[in-house]
Amino acid sequence: MTTTTPALTRTLLHTREIRCQGFARSDGLFEIEGRLQDLTNAATDLPFHSVAEGGTIHDMRLVMTLDAEMVIQHIAATTAVGASPFCAEISTAYSQLKGLKIAAGFKRNMKAIVGGAGGCTHLSELLERMANTAMQTLFSTYRAQSSLRSASSQKREVAVRPWVVGTCHAYREDGDAVRLLWPEGLPKA
Repeated sequence: MTTTTPALTRTLLHTREIRCQGFARSDGLFEIEGRLQDLTNAATDLPFHSVAEGGTIHDMRLVMTLDAEMVIQHIAATTAVGASPFCAEISTAYSQLKGLKIAAGFKRNMKAIVGGAGGCTHLSELLERMANTAMQTLFSTYRAQSSLRSASSQKREVAVRPWVVGTCHAYREDGDAVRLLWPEGLPKA
């Protein structure tokens, strides 16, 4: 999709690619991998080095292991390419996130540990996307279990209020999606 009218041309200057993948491990844990790359279309001079045309300004990765309750069991960060020779020094700080739960308040709690000078802007941005990927990864497990329950005609009971309720317009408490998914109603918040 482009918003440029046909009479205008565009020149690509910069590409940021963020890729996140979620895996189920054979030991029952989940692994989320994330990679952030900044690529320049034109040669550029940074304060500490030059980058050739089509070169990489940032290439950073995070690998996070979670349990079924979304608690971080292990996390490792690497910076293969950074804008400065000092970027990679902060990678080990992300191991402090072990034990943090991906749930409401995750972003705030994460920033309290690796925010500002205690972390890397780009790794923290990547981690936010990975938290979303973690939720979708675990949802795929829940969807598979739900399909099995539906096939066996078991009634779905809601003992715990689904976290998604109230997080966006589609899943607002008084909306059609919530009414259709939980016709028996929801437990109180």
